[in-house]
Amino acid sequence: MSRQSLEKKQIPAVEGVFTWPSKEPRFVGSKCKACGTVSFPKSSVCRNPLCANKADVEETLLSRRGKLLSYTLVCYQPPPPFVAPQPFVPFPIGEAQFPEGVAIIGQMTGCKYEDLKIGMEIETVVEKLFADEQGNEVVGWKFRPI
Repeated sequence: MSRQSLEKKQIPAVEGVFTWPSKEPRFVGSKCKACGTVSFPKSSVCRNPLCANKADVEETLLSRRGKLLSYTLVCYQPPPPFVAPQPFVPFPIGEAQFPEGVAIIGQMTGCKYEDLKIGMEIETVVEKLFADEQGNEVVGWKFRPI
């Protein structure tokens, strides 16, 4: 067996939605050159219904930091493909507003539900979500209070 086959990898749960690998991960979105609308995830057309030139978009990286708009505690185990630790433990999720005008929902990390406050500053991080059948770490974005 080769050394490489013994090494476990980190694999994004969804390809192309955040920069990876990166010590400072950022969401990958799109920006319309005609009207300036920023959207996430990346799109090949402008999502602004009022835009006259929907095909003129470019890839853009969103800021790492944003503000917590809303949050809640998930008290039930989400259905597949979500993989939860067993036994299931409730976890907080939050909606983060980024300076580019995009709001994204994600799990909260590095905090207790009771410590969350609307308007608090958060940063995007990438952490292990679960291990796949080969033992690789499947990673995804989470939000951590600053």
